Amino acid sequence: MAGPTPTRPPRVPPSWFVHSAWRFHRALHRFSGGRFLWTPSNERGWGALHLTTVGRRTGRPRGVIIGYLEDGPRLVAIAMNGWEEGHPAWWLNLETHPDAVVRLPGQPPRHVRARLAAGDERERLWARWRAVDPRLDGYAGRRSTQTPVVVLEPAG
Repeated sequence: MAGPTPTRPPRVPPSWFVHSAWRFHRALHRFSGGRFLWTPSNERGWGALHLTTVGRRTGRPRGVIIGYLEDGPRLVAIAMNGWEEGHPAWWLNLETHPDAVVRLPGQPPRHVRARLAAGDERERLWARWRAVDPRLDGYAGRRSTQTPVVVLEPAG
């Protein structure tokens, strides 16, 4: 009797494709004035938001579109960097300057403060993301470091 079949990590597109897709995504967002590519979290379990951080080296505003879940008044993102090694620039910026601005479809900008989820809170939020994408653990297993779970809380 054979043991359980080993599971392979989910396949991800090559990094050149991921980077090209994100460039196209940002250009389409810019061109459309944000009318395309934003979705509220209730339509598919997660949504897309526009996050503006302060660059850790330049001090200039840096915008990115990321996925999020709602957790009460808080928004939760995972800093996955396309499942490549290292953390995405937006998370590194938030580690240095945790205050940011979030834009959601059809809503005025929100000022938020970012922090890293830890312990039981991280496990609970990770499980919520896993419910949206059952392959999450497989993707995360491709990285040598733990994927940060980022909580964006209303500022002030």
